[in-house]
Amino acid sequence: MSQSVRKVSLGSLVLAVILTPLAAQAADQVQVYAAASMTDAMNAAIASYEKSHDVDIVPVYASSSTLARQIANGAPADVYISANEKWMDWLEDQDAPVSERADLLKNRLVLIAPKESQIPDFTPGGDTKIVSQLGDDGRLSVGETSHVPAGIYAKQALESIGEWDALQPRLANGDNVRAAMALVERGEAPLGIVYETDAMASQKVHEVGVFPDDSHKPIVYPLAVLNPDPSDSTEAFRRWLDGDDALSIFSKFGFTPVDAD
Repeated sequence: MSQSVRKVSLGSLVLAVILTPLAAQAADQVQVYAAASMTDAMNAAIASYEKSHDVDIVPVYASSSTLARQIANGAPADVYISANEKWMDWLEDQDAPVSERADLLKNRLVLIAPKESQIPDFTPGGDTKIVSQLGDDGRLSVGETSHVPAGIYAKQALESIGEWDALQPRLANGDNVRAAMALVERGEAPLGIVYETDAMASQKVHEVGVFPDDSHKPIVYPLAVLNPDPSDSTEAFRRWLDGDDALSIFSKFGFTPVDAD
């Protein structure tokens, strides 16, 4: 082999070595902004999807209100999933590029206590009052009732069962539903109001009771594309999210598809 041929071969080998890791990093990226209550379910869904697709799904979790405000201020979200319709509506009112919107999942509102709590199970709105189980100084942990969806639903439920006035001064407000649950997990609040899916995800709390469905507005999670020029990967993941494979994963974490009986 001539020296010139050997030089070309060596150069080709070096180029291949350089380009191989670059190609490995060339997978498309999709930014998914999702309500904090979806953390465990969405992580599982993303892991499943990435196994068979050359794409990097990057989730961002926070209160739906926080995410909506970030998106309105220019955060690079490709897909947004809110824990209520209010914040998706709000984004549309801000002229955000909301497209392919659809209701994805449903949830339920529950009362929780620390795992070792001696508070007996009861149905909120029945004979046992929530305030009677807090003790002298205990607080009820909730999502911030002015803007966090879980807190908004909690306020609606407490008003419906006639306990809002008694409990409002005793609320411990969290930045999102997971923060509200954390206070109960640490034993800093004897009771809290979270979604059923959150209670299922924690080994440190137990479900005391379920709020009647008619005590608050339906808990619906709308989904939409927020990128005005979505990539093929964004479009594909959006379609997959409301398909049978994804809904099966979400169901394992306690969510209910909106079209379920």
